[in-house]
Amino acid sequence: MLPDIGVFGPYTYLVTEVVWGTVALVLLWRADALRLAGRTIVVLYPVAYVWDWYTLEVGVFAIRLRTGVDLLGIPIEEHIFMVVVPALVLGIHENLRRRDES
Repeated sequence: MLPDIGVFGPYTYLVTEVVWGTVALVLLWRADALRLAGRTIVVLYPVAYVWDWYTLEVGVFAIRLRTGVDLLGIPIEEHIFMVVVPALVLGIHENLRRRDES
């Protein structure tokens, strides 16, 4: 049985983004890859934004348990998601790469 993280109500999505964002930040800091990740995220962000806006607009998915705060047509949590996901991927990648180099 999965834990019920819905206890955070409308802040559930935001809380999960903060938790995983913290994990990503720690991994990037540990790999000394904050600058690299920042540059990559800045390049990826516009593509992710358009993709996210479109899929929400046409109804591909709906987001429950969110704050209801929108910015530029999408939930604030989605903006955070578009930073956290590539940061987490890059954090894992860079830590694995550095481990393989040593």
